[in-house]
Amino acid sequence: MKQPYRPGGVIHTYQKYDPQRFPSPTQEPPDLVSPAMEHMLMYGEMRELTPEELARAIKLDPSQIAGLGPSLEALIKMLQERKRKILETYETDSVQKKARKNYYKTAKQIDYPKGKLGDAARAAVDQEQIYSLERLWYLADDARSPLAGELVHLIERLGEKYEVDELAAKWDFTGRTSMTIPEAIAIKEELERIDELLKQLDEAKETAQIGVIDMSELSQFAEPGQMEQLMELQRQLEEYVRNMAEQQGLTGNKGAFQITPQAYRIFQGKLLEKIFSNLQAARTGRHQGPILGEGAVELQQTKPYEFGDSITQMDIPQSMINAILRQEGELPLRLKPEDIEIHKTRNSPKCATTVIMDMSGSMRYEGQYVNVKRMALALQGLIRSEYPGDYLQMLEMYSFAKPVKPGDVIGLLPKPVTLHDPVVRLRADMSDPSASEFRIPPHFTNIQHALQQSRLFLANQDTPNRQIILITDGLPTAHFEGSQLFLLYPPDPSTEAATLREGALCAREGITINIFLIPSWSQTEEDVRFAYRLAQSSKGRVFFTAGRDLDRYVIWDYVQHKREIIG
Repeated sequence: MKQPYRPGGVIHTYQKYDPQRFPSPTQEPPDLVSPAMEHMLMYGEMRELTPEELARAIKLDPSQIAGLGPSLEALIKMLQERKRKILETYETDSVQKKARKNYYKTAKQIDYPKGKLGDAARAAVDQEQIYSLERLWYLADDARSPLAGELVHLIERLGEKYEVDELAAKWDFTGRTSMTIPEAIAIKEELERIDELLKQLDEAKETAQIGVIDMSELSQFAEPGQMEQLMELQRQLEEYVRNMAEQQGLTGNKGAFQITPQAYRIFQGKLLEKIFSNLQAARTGRHQGPILGEGAVELQQTKPYEFGDSITQMDIPQSMINAILRQEGELPLRLKPEDIEIHKTRNSPKCATTVIMDMSGSMRYEGQYVNVKRMALALQGLIRSEYPGDYLQMLEMYSFAKPVKPGDVIGLLPKPVTLHDPVVRLRADMSDPSASEFRIPPHFTNIQHALQQSRLFLANQDTPNRQIILITDGLPTAHFEGSQLFLLYPPDPSTEAATLREGALCAREGITINIFLIPSWSQTEEDVRFAYRLAQSSKGRVFFTAGRDLDRYVIWDYVQHKREIIG
């Protein structure tokens, strides 16, 4: 009888994971840049990012750990079984009675003093409040007195009663075995550890965040072989995350990451993708048709010459071919206007912008400074990728105004409040050699100085399209008069007048001021009225926006403004 064909060799099926392909190459790599950048936006640095915070920040696909190493589900069931056995073994009624009996037995042994102190001690015992007993201990004249010592013992017994009562209230015991008080406290601690581990394992199963599991605690319950496999899985994941971090522009060691320019570009690209994906294409759309005419960017398409077209954009080869075809080989070749083909062009007008970022003390509320920095990074990414010919300068505004390098934006933080007086009237002569910026309270808002610095930056830009984007939450509280710096709170009319004068100077030089007023807990009608007055003095505009939408509003207004310039 003919034997059926059997393939030779060994067919190898991976039942766990392929160490050369961990995880599958078809999986989308996790986004490590966004959580790292969001952390820096909040804290201004990466040194605060602990391994646990990094593990919670990074989102992996749970399918990447399915079936790898020991089954997380098996570990969960093991802990649940351990918890079930404990609850089905013991009962808590008897140990609660023991704890209560010990407490009142110790209370009866106290030699209560006469007078108000004794009455207060008896009341505190009946109330069963540790806080009241501690107050009595402090009221005792001598910590080594008999009453003080007896109160210490009573507080210990009451603490034990608290723990036993919590054990009975938190878990449902169905067994019949009684416990001693020390056993009950030990069982309570074990159940708390089991519940915490179950929570960690559930989270790891949902999000593939193995790093959130407390391995030292888990090792007290799991088998040694299971722990070795789980530790190997964790090592594999950490190596994978480290490789992904390097590919995405994060460098560092032990959680202290540094952001490279590559990471900046990735994060800015994600911000822009999110911003433009939220816009309704039917209403606004992102893509604009080219504005044809005499411009700076030459297109491949051509058109017949018209009077007024610049000959510098002439398509010479096509124009010569047109002349040859028209003359049918006659010499000499004579070029006529109807032979000339002109390259179509697209206007690419240059725009100069300064962005004033309010980093005064009030910007720390509700994390508004994070929204401001996110907007700045998105605007930088937009100009770098789509409008490389535009000029952009960032300025940090507080009691002073300082230019900020692109790479330093993410590290900005709101200034700490160093004065808490309800009324502040300070003046400093900054021309005095002994005057130092570091001695000036930094948390005030100096819009006047920021506008002045912006005006100086824009004055050097050879373009008529100049604008200032001012992002703030309210009235100015600081201004310069010559070299004299005034810090005035509540806001003073002299500060507003100096700021409006600076706005008028910007308007005189053709600079538009666009004010983005973000909400604040202390914002009043006067803040809104001031924004309108400043915009009116400079022929600018005022935008009211929630902080979380600031990046979208600023970016889209910038794009719309570009269209207006082209049109």
